[in-house]
Amino acid sequence: MSIIEAIIIGLVQGLSEFIPISSTAHMTIAGQLMDVINNQSPEKWTSFIATVQLGTLAAVFVYFRKDIKDILLAFLTENITKRKSFKEQSQNSKLGWYIAVGSIPIAVIGLTLKDFIRSSFTKEPIVIGTSLIVFALILWFAEILYKESKNMDTISWKETLAMGFGQVFALIPGASRSGTTITSGLFMGINREAAARFSFLLSIPAILGSGLLEFFQATAYLTSDMYVTIIVATAVAGISGYMSIAFLLNFLRKNTTKLFIFYRIALGAIVLFFFI
Repeated sequence: MSIIEAIIIGLVQGLSEFIPISSTAHMTIAGQLMDVINNQSPEKWTSFIATVQLGTLAAVFVYFRKDIKDILLAFLTENITKRKSFKEQSQNSKLGWYIAVGSIPIAVIGLTLKDFIRSSFTKEPIVIGTSLIVFALILWFAEILYKESKNMDTISWKETLAMGFGQVFALIPGASRSGTTITSGLFMGINREAAARFSFLLSIPAILGSGLLEFFQATAYLTSDMYVTIIVATAVAGISGYMSIAFLLNFLRKNTTKLFIFYRIALGAIVLFFFI
């Protein structure tokens, strides 16, 4: 992979990770078009994608640095230094619990299905194209039923578990991590911006865990040249990821997700038509 290809991959990853259009689908399509995916060793591409995601994780840390600081301080204070019962804890401390518990489903299922996720099946265009369309239709259904009744201050265990299990579907290529969690949030009546914001915070443990695991496993076959391309792609992903977070949160304050729904359906149709 050349430096230019690494930059393109980083841009694709960063711009599509947080917008509900599936970064995995876009990364795989870009990889296929540039012929940088080795179908004989699909796990290498999975490792590359997961590692580059660490760049978008950095974008989450930078963008939500105040939120993360407030949540960590409240959580540590109210659970360790000045212990309070859960009911008496502040919403920031509760969000710490929600993020931790909401991350359990994808951690358990992700580790259980690790070999399957790394297989060539999850890189198949028919899988990606179909899931792009199917999960777009589910998001559309969520928009139809949507009745706003909650925000970040009123998220509870019910919404947390719904979005936590929703995140599990992101293991399907083409589903989109932000897409499945935002969809779950809309079904639970969380306003669109809050659903996206909590989705990004909820993604921290999953991206950090999978990214570090895949990176350390990938070191066995990474060459010095590959390290350079990974660093470049990860840095570009971080910068473009920050921009996509800012765009989506601002967009969802005044708009629905229908733009992304129509885009996903169109892209899914194109993938199925040209790649199978």
